Amino acid sequence: MAVDFPSFDTSNFSTNSYLRIVKKPWGQEMHLVPEGLPYMMKIICINPGARLSLQSHDEKKESWALLEGPGKVIWQNSSGEMIETVMELGVGYTCAVGQKHRLAAGSYGSVRILETSTEELGITKRWEDDYARPDETPAQRAIERRGM
Repeated sequence: MAVDFPSFDTSNFSTNSYLRIVKKPWGQEMHLVPEGLPYMMKIICINPGARLSLQSHDEKKESWALLEGPGKVIWQNSSGEMIETVMELGVGYTCAVGQKHRLAAGSYGSVRILETSTEELGITKRWEDDYARPDETPAQRAIERRGM
């Protein structure tokens, strides 16, 4: 039995590739999805011995997979304690909204982590930050990404 399938306006179809490099004090992000979509995919490249801020999100949902290097996630467990998980290749890790977390590289190699998430929404609360950056609000995010 045939299923009715809607017709689409093909003028909106694109076959263009996309890459935007966003420099960070700990390394860089390679954004693979253009802004304006309800999801994001990026490769997080962390320098040896560096780490992201200890953070939590009020709206954004994230999942990660280790692509290369000695990566780890330091995150809050269900008892509220901070624990460290050494990431394994071929395994996914997901953080809940409100859950404190930070990604880090080992001291002997750089790390590449694939992050898939909802779009950059709401506030990123930075509980600790090695680079003294403020919390990331929508306004602060616009300032940080202006001109990139």
